Amino acid sequence: MNQTNADPDQLPVVRDELDVLDDLAPLAEQRIIELGCGDARLARALLLRHVGSQVLGLEVDAVQHTKNVSSPQERLLFVAGSAEAVPFPDAVFDGAMMLKSLHHVPLDGMDAALAEVARVVKPGGWFYVSEPIFGGALNEIVRLYNDENSVRRAAQAALDRALAAGTHWEAAGERRFAQPVHFKDRTDFEQRMLYPSFADHHITLPLVARVRAAFDPHCGPDGAHFVRPMHVRMLRRKV
Repeated sequence: MNQTNADPDQLPVVRDELDVLDDLAPLAEQRIIELGCGDARLARALLLRHVGSQVLGLEVDAVQHTKNVSSPQERLLFVAGSAEAVPFPDAVFDGAMMLKSLHHVPLDGMDAALAEVARVVKPGGWFYVSEPIFGGALNEIVRLYNDENSVRRAAQAALDRALAAGTHWEAAGERRFAQPVHFKDRTDFEQRMLYPSFADHHITLPLVARVRAAFDPHCGPDGAHFVRPMHVRMLRRKV
């Protein structure tokens, strides 16, 4: 199941990933943890759709965590912490999700992170992992300053190991799709992609020039439109 390059044009387009999650996981009346929640955009939408559920957003980036707690929402709790050391007791969540975050876990911590998810999810619970596939026009621009080929493959390999071990997890589903990504202009792209709060990409002026040369041909009057190929793997916690 290791990740391979993908042509986004050959994948079905999904505009709202919550539809994929909703199709694969039982989201009603659930207590859910999102590890590496970022701005918790999908979690916020999930709670509007499923009013009986709760989400705990775990975030290791202090800057993003501060933003999260300053923007509260009913039934959404934010806690600072890493996926490798989840600050909760055993078997307290019905489900867990990692959205484009497993490949950000340090390589030597991925196995520990998956073991921690298994620890805090109830037997019979679910684990939704959504990871970008290394391919597409947007990826070709981003790889100029942040080549994630090796870490994305490592994330898939960690999932393979967790399933092969047969101790905690079993495969429960898989999806591949293309997700639209829009930047209103070059400045929007650079703010969101070159200078995220959770990483220092060591951006230099010559590197900015190379990235702009690659990005600008995609930018029109209504901004730049891309699709990001995604690979979802659904795991079930063994009883």
